[in-house]
Amino acid sequence: MTLPARPQLIVFDLDGTLVDSAPDLAYCADTLLETLGRPPAGLEKVRPWIGNGVPMLVTRALTGEMWPEREPEGFAAALQSYLELYAANLCRYSRLFPGVMEGLTLLRGQGYRLACLTNKHSDFTGPLLEQLGVSGLLDYIGCGNEFTQHKPHPEPLLKTAERFALQPGQCLMVGDSENDVEAARAAGYGIVCVPYGYHRCERIEDLKPDALVGSLAELPNLLRKAA
Repeated sequence: MTLPARPQLIVFDLDGTLVDSAPDLAYCADTLLETLGRPPAGLEKVRPWIGNGVPMLVTRALTGEMWPEREPEGFAAALQSYLELYAANLCRYSRLFPGVMEGLTLLRGQGYRLACLTNKHSDFTGPLLEQLGVSGLLDYIGCGNEFTQHKPHPEPLLKTAERFALQPGQCLMVGDSENDVEAARAAGYGIVCVPYGYHRCERIEDLKPDALVGSLAELPNLLRKAA
């Protein structure tokens, strides 16, 4: 897959691409663990747990395992506690990554249609983007509870292209992780990655995206060269 000459839609991942949400997610995970009488996990351990939705994050926090084989004891109550904690601490420490506001503003000004696709629930996604001042730059925000399947399944990307009456090959995904690359490849989107974020591999280049940008501020220039 190569980059579309001028993508008709650019779809951004949320956590790890637009927003550094790990500090708040980790704060809530550690607070949950402490209420259960367990030691906190800490930001560096929680960071790679992000990207597969809150239920999986809570499962990982309770088990300490990246891919737990079964639902841990007390999961339902712990999940409810975590959801309440996160709702109350949604934007305590979360910030846009450097270059995000600049990049989105430039792309919007150049006439690109922009969307955000995340596995995060809409109860959290809309308020977070609103508080960080970027929701008005997006034409569409798609959340995990609005689809049958979650990334890395291609369904959210395919449904989003369909929503805009586009073919997948006319669309570009911008992300930071294995989930984003796998979803984009399966859906037939182009894929650009940023080197920061929450990927689990040692180097983002190992995921073999179509292109890399150091920040979203560099994306308009990349697309101009590809046109």
